[in-house]
Amino acid sequence: MTAENPDLKGCQRLVVTHDLTCKTDGTVKQATVAPKQIVLFFVGGAGDKESYYGTGPNNNVAEALKIFVKNMDAEGLCADTYDAHHIGYNSFVSEEGLKANVLDKISDLTTPVYIIGHSLGGWNGAHLSKVLADKGYRIPVLVTLDPVGEGQIVWGISNIYQKEPAPKAEYWVNVRADAKDWNFSDLVADFGEQWDMKSGPNMNGRVDVNHADAWAIYIADLGAGMSARDVLMESVVLHFKGRKCA
Repeated sequence: MTAENPDLKGCQRLVVTHDLTCKTDGTVKQATVAPKQIVLFFVGGAGDKESYYGTGPNNNVAEALKIFVKNMDAEGLCADTYDAHHIGYNSFVSEEGLKANVLDKISDLTTPVYIIGHSLGGWNGAHLSKVLADKGYRIPVLVTLDPVGEGQIVWGISNIYQKEPAPKAEYWVNVRADAKDWNFSDLVADFGEQWDMKSGPNMNGRVDVNHADAWAIYIADLGAGMSARDVLMESVVLHFKGRKCA
């Protein structure tokens, strides 16, 4: 017969075989606390998530999202460690859209939020980083892939913020697509006017890639062997500090 633990006298039992820790038990207990899940928003441009004046949807930035998923698998980080959303550039401009498509997707203010925007999604995604940061959310990395939106004509035909963004993020990577061999997508970007910021990004590069190829802009070497993808993954892996799939 097992002797009764005097330190547990008067304490309730959880089940017949397990004693609850008594309030008089002052011994130090160890518990494993997993890093919190992260949330990512891959923000598409014109004709990406939905049709844009008869063009698309082309799911350009969704290809970058697929690369992210493969990279997470390669790092041994399970799908339950992150929540990645492909959204349109115009899906959070209104208060209703912001709540439904962004805020309701984030657990709480302690959840790290990563934003990867392409074309008009880069312009509006940069604005989104400020909107969220001003509400108290943490933005470890903002990635803008050939952001477009400076042209006043595109302001009149697209649901975008009509002023230059003032991003708020711990680290901002901007990549300008500057293809030597132009195609139609580059003409569209030229019409919308690519955003050539004079300052702000922690890493700012130009790559010989066509505007529509968001995935290629995402993985292109910006110097010293680093790409926007590498910066993002470095931050994500550091957050999880070696946590792997069970």
